Amino acid sequence: MSNTAMRIEGEEPTLRVERRGLKKGLYLIPSLFTAANIGMGFFAVMGTLRGFQLIGGGGEAHLARAAEHFDSASQAIGLAVLFDSLDGRIARMTKTTTEIGVQLDSIADVLTFGIAPAVLVYAWSYGSVFAEGSPLHKLGWFLSFMFVICGAFRLARFNVQAMRPRVLAEGTVKVDKKSFVGLPIPPAAGLLAAIIHFAPAPLSQFDAQQGAIYSSAMMGLIAMLGFLMVSTIRYTSFKSVGATRRSTRVAIVALASIGMLIWLFSKYVLLILAVAYVSHGLLARFVSLFRRKPARE
Repeated sequence: MSNTAMRIEGEEPTLRVERRGLKKGLYLIPSLFTAANIGMGFFAVMGTLRGFQLIGGGGEAHLARAAEHFDSASQAIGLAVLFDSLDGRIARMTKTTTEIGVQLDSIADVLTFGIAPAVLVYAWSYGSVFAEGSPLHKLGWFLSFMFVICGAFRLARFNVQAMRPRVLAEGTVKVDKKSFVGLPIPPAAGLLAAIIHFAPAPLSQFDAQQGAIYSSAMMGLIAMLGFLMVSTIRYTSFKSVGATRRSTRVAIVALASIGMLIWLFSKYVLLILAVAYVSHGLLARFVSLFRRKPARE
């Protein structure tokens, strides 16, 4: 046997080990994005607590610093939405989806898109406007709690439908990869974060009447988002974007344009995108109610 053949035979096991190591390393990439998601959620909660503490100090200087903390917390939730959209897409592209990764992602979403925005909205609006122990303050506390519960239920239902895509029982909606059943929790949290990023100053800076009006509106919004998450209204998943060459080119141009607009006008663009996504499911359901049904034979 020649020296060349012996050298090739000796390199084959090394190449196999390297490929196995590379394959194992790919499994870490989606988990790193999930870990970043958890980190952003923890940062948002800690920033919210610090901002709520500064509101109690009173004075314009304390309110300005509180607004900075609230803005940083809302931006952290926005970055978490980006990380959450990337970890699943990367896992599907590299075929590194694991059961533990799915469960870890759901736990991360409960923290970052459930607890963090609920606490942020509470501290920024009705938690600092209404007197502690008053009926409206208790109602706001309850609605924040229900937002977290509805979000957790939405994630649990999604995991069950993803593992068992067939009809679970009579009346259960069949899973469609092109759409989600119910409002996903990241866009719900993204809308709340976009509103606070647009106007980070706490609502306690207004007079009692204005603060009560704005806080009541936020209570109605968080209640509506909780309802949409547990509803059967369909929302576009955008999983088919980039599936073909033509759509890939369009998606790259669109994402680059949206990214630059967010960089230049983040307060306005993020709010518009969040409102558009949350409302498009409602509009589609409303239109379907008046759509003429085909005549039965």
